[in-house]
Amino acid sequence: MSTIIGIDIGGTFTDFVAYDSEAGRIENWKNLTTPADPISGVMEGLSKVPDLAGVDKVRLGTTIATNALLTRRGARVAYVTTKGFRDVPFIQRGDRRSHYDITWIKTRPLVARADCFEVDERLTAKGEVLTPLDEAAVRELAARIRADGGIEAVAICTLFSYIDPAHEARIREILAEELPGLPISVSYDVLPKWKEYDRASTTIADAYLKPVVSKNFHRMQARFAEVGIGDRVGVIKSNGGESTLEGAAAAPVQMTLSGPTGAAVGTRVLSELTGIPNLVVFDMGGTSTDCSTVADSKEHVTTSFEIEWGIPIQIPMIDIHTIGAGGGSIAWIDKGGMLRMGPQSAGAAPGPACYGRGGTEATVTDANVVLGRISPDNFLGGRMKLDEAAARAAVGRIAEKLAMSVDDCAFAMVQIANNNMLGALRAVLLQRGLDPRDFTLVASGGAGPVHVCDLMEISGIPQGLVPNYPGQFSAFGFIMTDARVDRHRTVQQVSRAFDGERATRAMTELVTGAIAELKQQGYEERIEIHRSIEARYFGQNHELELSFPGNVFDAASIADMWARFHREHEARFGFSIPGETIETVNLKVVAVAVSEKPALRELPETEAVPHPTGRRRVRYADGWHEVPVFDRDALRRNDRIHGPAVIEESASVTILQPGQHLTVDRLGNLILA
Repeated sequence: MSTIIGIDIGGTFTDFVAYDSEAGRIENWKNLTTPADPISGVMEGLSKVPDLAGVDKVRLGTTIATNALLTRRGARVAYVTTKGFRDVPFIQRGDRRSHYDITWIKTRPLVARADCFEVDERLTAKGEVLTPLDEAAVRELAARIRADGGIEAVAICTLFSYIDPAHEARIREILAEELPGLPISVSYDVLPKWKEYDRASTTIADAYLKPVVSKNFHRMQARFAEVGIGDRVGVIKSNGGESTLEGAAAAPVQMTLSGPTGAAVGTRVLSELTGIPNLVVFDMGGTSTDCSTVADSKEHVTTSFEIEWGIPIQIPMIDIHTIGAGGGSIAWIDKGGMLRMGPQSAGAAPGPACYGRGGTEATVTDANVVLGRISPDNFLGGRMKLDEAAARAAVGRIAEKLAMSVDDCAFAMVQIANNNMLGALRAVLLQRGLDPRDFTLVASGGAGPVHVCDLMEISGIPQGLVPNYPGQFSAFGFIMTDARVDRHRTVQQVSRAFDGERATRAMTELVTGAIAELKQQGYEERIEIHRSIEARYFGQNHELELSFPGNVFDAASIADMWARFHREHEARFGFSIPGETIETVNLKVVAVAVSEKPALRELPETEAVPHPTGRRRVRYADGWHEVPVFDRDALRRNDRIHGPAVIEESASVTILQPGQHLTVDRLGNLILA
């Protein structure tokens, strides 16, 4: 490893972190995102690298798939399914978002009903052929799709194919023969699990994204090739692992939450390095805030995700809760005359009023400038001067409507933004049964450290942590990640008639397939395999995940599995039912190709007392304070600072409240209490 670069394309800024292994040095920088053509902002940032020939790897987080889903700018999809089941994407789950709202309209699926087609075939719930596949009908269907001329991708999802995919595979073969070049997604490849609607919705989403993601990735690779690194670029998947551009284009649904995963990965690395097992991160950028947890030094991975209410995408992804609260969140007044913040954002263009790029609406960043929390002369280390007068004028227009002073209005804006983020923290902690008092709050994103001490006070989280490079923390997470493949398959069996050979075959196939996928993308060394089983008492509706040591289900491992299930059910839910039938539902495999990690330097110890570089007025809840300002780069191991104080760095600023203090740990992290 010579140089590895992590890139995070945000709504306002594009962040870069580069690690040079020969020099043992990490550098970071950022520039404004170019919303009309994000790759141009990436290329502008890469132009600051003196020798791209010495770059071994570039890892990129992208929102291409996310934006295509949210804005519904994907492909026109033909959905092919078993005869009698074309309406599954429209019936959905049969539930309602609000039981008593008569104006509520069900969310539209990502496919039109006119583009849903049926073929005559049917398997039983045991995988036996009830009705053979009518291949002639599949060829007739291909002719209809060809004659239409507007279909851009095909999604195939037949009944019980997760048990036996032979019919789906043959349908794909015929359509590939008849419609060469047309992207095809097959449910057995995308999500070979039970629950018909979830499987169909996820497969449709994969097909919906394929043309869009493939086109963008090919264009991206061409731009990287122009500077000689086209074959050294990887993208980050929703599970936090790396993939090649080709691998990601072949399974684009895996990119649904590519961008926000870096902070979660970086937080897990922080947990390992600091020995703090439970961390909750809020990654506050210019447009949004992403919250996630690391418990017992592990990210929480979920398959319960919906891109919109009622539209599930059930691939494994890091569990991230996102809200529209960032530095660019716009202040507005609702019909009741109440001040609100976001989710609308000024973004990178025109940006907050203080950027001087044509923005006129008051944002969180403008409020922080008015309150003295952000220095107009030291934004981005002084590389970007802010217009304090424009910020005051923008906030003043809101203040006038509320009959408030400019300072009080700015403080109210910050408090409302904090409360919006508090809701996101509660969603990933309290709503999941986690006690905030057991966690440390990690502040990342350029705006995160500005608000971390506020959030500690109102959330009940006793300790905070501002990592190195907080403004580029997601990009830092990307350079610390590994290549990863998740494989799941439904294999339903009960403990009273458990077929160990069947389970062994399925687990072996999952492991073999995951390793093959990694090797196909060029990741051949240091591959680790993690196996698990989702099981429940027969008749329950939610599963408990158990780790499993190997591929083979012999008598001893099966007996141990049942015993561990009872113990873990007791530990998790407070009861167990010895002797009750247990049902296994899904087998899960995670294959990780461990990459070489940057070696982080420890700070030297010093007896010296940290000295401020200056002082400035900052507004707190009890009024204005004249506070010392410290340069973070000058701080050393075990330095201790008491609030109120300001700690500035190139891409962020930490606002320490009166009565709080911080300590610098051995790696340079700021520990707040």
